[in-house]
Amino acid sequence: MAKKGQIFHHYSFETKKKAVAMRLEGMTKKEVASALQISDIGRLKVWMRKYRELGEEGLVDRRRRNVYSDPTERDQKEQLSQV
Repeated sequence: MAKKGQIFHHYSFETKKKAVAMRLEGMTKKEVASALQISDIGRLKVWMRKYRELGEEGLVDRRRRNVYSDPTERDQKEQLSQV
């Protein structure tokens, strides 16, 4: 549950993808978080789990958005289909 005054950070698909790649290359979570300015180290663990389960598709943010009304998510899906 969110705490009063808590600030949520949103990370782009590219940032998530880069973080996963850095972890797979052997960097520690702390090193990756520092390099990419990610405030929550635990978030990397979640991204890694989603990547292992679903591949790059697991890194796409699906919260609060209608797939057809958000051009950013549509662009992310197009990038995934090209890979």
